[in-house]
Amino acid sequence: MMLNQIYVDNLIKTALFEDINYIDVTTDYLIDENQEGAAQFLAKADGVLCGLQVALRVFEILQPDFKAEVFKKDGDVLKKGDIIAKVYGKTRTILKGERTALNLIQHMSGIATATNEAVKLVEGTKASIVDTRKTLPGMRPLQKYAVTVGGGKNHRYNLSDAAMLKDNHVDAGGGITNAVKKLKSKLGHMTKVELEVRNLDELREALSVDVDVIMLDNMTNEMMAEAVRITDGKAILEASGGITAETLRGVAETGVDIISIGALTHSVKAFDISLKIL
Repeated sequence: MMLNQIYVDNLIKTALFEDINYIDVTTDYLIDENQEGAAQFLAKADGVLCGLQVALRVFEILQPDFKAEVFKKDGDVLKKGDIIAKVYGKTRTILKGERTALNLIQHMSGIATATNEAVKLVEGTKASIVDTRKTLPGMRPLQKYAVTVGGGKNHRYNLSDAAMLKDNHVDAGGGITNAVKKLKSKLGHMTKVELEVRNLDELREALSVDVDVIMLDNMTNEMMAEAVRITDGKAILEASGGITAETLRGVAETGVDIISIGALTHSVKAFDISLKIL
């Protein structure tokens, strides 16, 4: 996944304006405008780096002639104490951009680290780890990018990417068969259809209407293993609903194709990175 630079710049400018709507009363009154400085990004835990170029862009927007010396790149495995990059510019630039840069790189690295841990837990199975639409408003591109850096894959980006019938759609649309037929009659040939099912009877009905992907919602491992047997490759099977690090391996061993985990983006722990003046 690639990040759109226009999107990144707009997000950073919004964050900077939120943080400095007039002046930085600490930095602007304390530090001379011509004072030069340097600082380094330092890993304070083990994990996967993500968002370094986004963080550095914060300083470039504040000061176009800002310089950086980069030692790591997105996707690199970090050890506690690793120096990620050194930055050089006006001291005011470093101090004003510090919090915004750290917020972004810590959050993105947290997602990449959590995703990588999940990917390792399913090694040796056919299952892929994917994200969901449970993302922070305005942050979805960064969060989904971070998932790919951690070794995961992206689910649909938004509601326009693919048709996905959740339980409320099915209930409001008159049941599985009626809802799928009505939807397919209006979709173009390039749009895939995913359907959420809650039990094996709904799975069999889903197979009869030929959907592309079937989501197994909050099923036991035994039910999912039976769903894999019944489906026999006729559709992609996605496991979803309350999957944790403790239960992930067991879900993968049922033979499902996809495991979607909302926690990768909606409640991930920030990765500990500091920015220290040299």
